[in-house]
Amino acid sequence: MAIWEFAVIPQERIWGGRNLQERFGRVLPEGKMIGETWELVDRAEAQSRVKETGQTLGELWSGAERRKIFGHKAPATSRFPILIKLLDAQDKLSLQVHPPAEKARELGGEPKTEMWFFLETQQGAEIYAGLKKGVGRKEFESALAGGKVADCFHRLPTEAGQAMFLPSGRVHAIGAGNVILEIQQNSDTTYRVYDWDRKDDSGKPRALHVKEALASIRWDDHEPSFVQPRGERLLVCDHFKITRWWVAPGEVREVVPNAGSFRYLFVADGKVKEEASGEEWSKGAARFVTADHGSVLLHGVEESTVVQVEFA
Repeated sequence: MAIWEFAVIPQERIWGGRNLQERFGRVLPEGKMIGETWELVDRAEAQSRVKETGQTLGELWSGAERRKIFGHKAPATSRFPILIKLLDAQDKLSLQVHPPAEKARELGGEPKTEMWFFLETQQGAEIYAGLKKGVGRKEFESALAGGKVADCFHRLPTEAGQAMFLPSGRVHAIGAGNVILEIQQNSDTTYRVYDWDRKDDSGKPRALHVKEALASIRWDDHEPSFVQPRGERLLVCDHFKITRWWVAPGEVREVVPNAGSFRYLFVADGKVKEEASGEEWSKGAARFVTADHGSVLLHGVEESTVVQVEFA
């Protein structure tokens, strides 16, 4: 039985900033614009490592105690199937799409369904998600040729505490001024359709993947809404279950055992105290609770919001 903290992996991005250090306690490399920290990842190019033991997530997943650590719902995949990130969008991200499973196989990529939970939003922040009503492939390609493809995207203003579900095939982009907790399939396949005519550090436009994007877009996906929570449950899909709950000062919240799944706890706001260790978890704290662990008791120190990720 264990509660672990994983070391995060910062990722420099053209649209990033420093909010993940200043607002969420992440230690970032000096002088770099960090758009993402990979919080829990098992990929060939990036491995989360347990601070307490030094083990990688991949070693744990492929080890003899997978069932004890990850639960009996753990799928028989070669790698841990969920990737969790923090995103700091200080500029707009590219207009993009991730391929559905059937197209990913055809195109040599990986499917990627994800959910965004908005941690902080600046005034005027927005996202692009889905197509506007009346837009099909013909209208999209015409707008793309005319340099006006952004006009085809459904735009929504954002507020902290909202969530957006993005199944594979849904066109999308994060607008400037959003800090997001992202829970996704373990994939790094993104097809950019437009990148605002930006140049990289060498003065060259970033690569676009228009052919692949057009093959991946779900053309009947028009004007989606934010996730509508059912009580504390934010979302259940084929890949993960997300719960959001609150702890008031002086309140005790029991995170109940779940032999079916690990539990990943992220403090989205406030501060809580874990009873057994006496450790205080402040805004931005994240802990991995193994499936064979008993109850975790969290005491509210401040008005707090905690997001929990587990297998569906």
